[in-house]
Amino acid sequence: MGTSASEMPSSGILPGVSYVMPVLNDVTHVRAAVDSLLGQDYQGQFDVAIAVGPSIDGTNELVESLSRADSRVRVVENPVGSTPAGLNIAIRATEHPIIVRVDAHSVLPPEYTRIAVETMLRTGAGNVGGIMDAQGTTPFEEAVAAAYGSRVGLGGTPHHVGGNEGPADTVYLGVFRREVLQQVGLFDERIKRGQDWELNRRIRQNGHTVWFTPELRVVYRPRPTLSRLARQFFSTGMWRGELSRRFPVRGTLRYFIPPLMVIGVALGSLLGIAGIVQGSLGAFPWLLFAFVVPVIYLLTIVGASVVLPGVRSLAVRRWLIVVLPCIHFCWGVGFIPGFLLLASNIAAQKYEKGGDTRVTPE
Repeated sequence: MGTSASEMPSSGILPGVSYVMPVLNDVTHVRAAVDSLLGQDYQGQFDVAIAVGPSIDGTNELVESLSRADSRVRVVENPVGSTPAGLNIAIRATEHPIIVRVDAHSVLPPEYTRIAVETMLRTGAGNVGGIMDAQGTTPFEEAVAAAYGSRVGLGGTPHHVGGNEGPADTVYLGVFRREVLQQVGLFDERIKRGQDWELNRRIRQNGHTVWFTPELRVVYRPRPTLSRLARQFFSTGMWRGELSRRFPVRGTLRYFIPPLMVIGVALGSLLGIAGIVQGSLGAFPWLLFAFVVPVIYLLTIVGASVVLPGVRSLAVRRWLIVVLPCIHFCWGVGFIPGFLLLASNIAAQKYEKGGDTRVTPE
């Protein structure tokens, strides 16, 4: 159990840092993530707590070997397997006054902790974070990364595309004061995706600042296949629908754009097909005009894939034509049942059974 850590170290002494990382079936990425923690240029004390779920790909054996190789790395069991449960288990297993939330798919640059702690001490923020710098290693992953970092992909929020330093609604990952986390009650284990946003909401409600700085950039490895990307964004959309219903706030309306787009394209396509039937029956095919909606969407996707800056490979641009609709439609389709109360029911069933609903940060 972590200490209360209600007092930060005196001036001139760097506060200790605890890195907390939930992992489950992440054997491909976890070593690079841990190495990035051990390679930080931060001069204060630190430890690493890896909350490992019931993996079947060799992750458990790998993290145990990492722990044996460095005494500062500790492995704790996460029998539920979900991200928020793992984070809470790891937080409770550590003691330092600053908590650095890490994802198994992320690679922290060497200066990350130093800049985050300096920013926290300068601003007095309860949580400090920056940008998810998605980077791929294959044309498909590069297309996903390009979509992440574009306004047409994920809407252009600062923790995806950058922005000015200052207070924010949420940030990627996060570097927290332990006392603030304990005050607000840690992560809500009932929320399997979007838990970072929900935690930051409680932090702000309790009078603390969530601070965004573009100086913090974390490399993130996207999903490697279209099927895994589709599952990720369906889950993301479903939980965003749930959170939008439970916590309506300023800016919530923008979350309704993808589901409205899905409905518009679907209706436009169906009505357009009905127009073809009209024409075949000899009637004036006025319903063909409904095809305008899906055509405009298709032209927008093709245009974005062609002109999106920073993409040099033709193979990546081809994948963008597939990746962008995958993100939009899976997110939008997931949002609808989430907003209509299904997300909480599904989560409750899996939570009771100890099922895995692991996700990465939104």
